[in-house]
Amino acid sequence: MNVGIVCYASVGGSGIVATELAKALADRGHQVRLISTEMPFRWPQYPAGLAFHAVQTPGYPLFREPQYLLSLANKIVQVSREHGLDIIHAHYAIPHAAAAYLARQILSNAADGKVPRVITTLHGTDVTLIGSDSSYSETAAFCIDQSDGVTAVSKSLRDHTYRQLPVRADIQVIPNFLDCGIHRRSPDPDLRARFTGGDEKMRLVIHVSNFRPVKRTDTVVDIFARIHARVPSRLLLVGDGPELDKAGRRARDLGISNAVEQLGDQEQVVPLLSLADLFLLPSEQESFGLAALEAMACQVPVVASDVGGLPEVIDHGVTGYLHPPHAIDAMADSGVNLLTDAALHRRVSEAALATVLQRFCANAIVPQYEAFYRDVIAGRLAPTPTRV
Repeated sequence: MNVGIVCYASVGGSGIVATELAKALADRGHQVRLISTEMPFRWPQYPAGLAFHAVQTPGYPLFREPQYLLSLANKIVQVSREHGLDIIHAHYAIPHAAAAYLARQILSNAADGKVPRVITTLHGTDVTLIGSDSSYSETAAFCIDQSDGVTAVSKSLRDHTYRQLPVRADIQVIPNFLDCGIHRRSPDPDLRARFTGGDEKMRLVIHVSNFRPVKRTDTVVDIFARIHARVPSRLLLVGDGPELDKAGRRARDLGISNAVEQLGDQEQVVPLLSLADLFLLPSEQESFGLAALEAMACQVPVVASDVGGLPEVIDHGVTGYLHPPHAIDAMADSGVNLLTDAALHRRVSEAALATVLQRFCANAIVPQYEAFYRDVIAGRLAPTPTRV
C-alpha cells in the first residue's frame, strides 16, 4: 500500500505514535509518505520505503495568520498525485482530518487520477480540548464523519468522543504501541551515578511530559516532596512546556529544589527511564498514557491518575498504581511502598513489562492498522449514517 501519514511533528504522543507507525509500515514493505511542518521527532536516518514531505505555509499581509490548513491540503494533493496514495491517514481531527477531507474533494473533482481513502485517528486533545470548543465542534464532528474510517487510541477516548461531539461514525479502537526492540530497560551505571552521586540508597523518580496544564506538573512536585521526606530520592523532570517554570517554583517553595533536576526536551528517553525507579503521572486527563507505557516497557513502576485511558494500560495493584487525580497522599504512599519494598518493586516491574510485551508492541498493533486499511480500501466498513 501507498500511505500518506499526516501529523504534528512536535514532541507529544500523537506525533511519536504517527512516526512510529510510519516506520513500522515501511519496515513491513509499504511505501509511506509522512507529511508535516518539520522533520518529526525520532525520525530515522535514510529509512527504506519512508519519505518526508514538508508543508510550507507562507504568510501574506492579507491574512492575519498563516493558512496552515490550506497549505497542508495542497501538499496532500501534490503528494497523492505524485505517488498514488491509497490512504491518507490523518492524526488529529482538527486540522488534519479537515485538510485530508479538502484534499480528497480536490482530487475527486479532477478529471483523472486516483482518489485515496481518508482515515482519521483521534488522539485526545483534538476531542477533549479543541473539539469541545463550540467554535470548532461542528467542524470537528463533520470531518470525523466524512472520513472513510475512524480510530481512537482508547475505549475511553472513543466513548468521550461520542459524548462530546455529534459524531455518527463507527470508531474503532486501536491502541498506541511501542517498538519493543527499542523501548526496553538498558541500565547505564555511570549515568545513574551522575544523578545519585554514587549513593546506592538514592532513588530516582521521573516525570516525562510536554508540561501542559493537564499534566499537573506542580502536583508531580507535591507528590515527590512527600516521597522525598521519607525516602532518599531525586526527581527528574524531562520535557518542556508552559508549566515547567511553575513546577520549578513549586519545588523552591517546598524547599526541595536541590533534589529536583530539569532536563528539558530529550529525544532519547529510554536511557533516562532505564535508570529510574518510579514514574509519576498525576494527570487531570490522559486519553491513553503513552509516557506511562514507555515507563512500563523500561520496567519502571508507574503511579498515575485513574482517568481516561490509563486504566486500559495499567492494572491497579498489579502493573502499577492508579488513584483519583487529587489523591496526592495516596499516590505518595504508593510511591514510597514501591521504593522501599524491593520484592514489590520487582513484582510490579515484571508484570508491567509482561503487559507491554503481550498487548502493546508494534507486532501486535501495526497489523490491526493494516487490516483496517484493507477494510477501508475495500469498502467493507459500514458507511456513516447521514447526519440530520
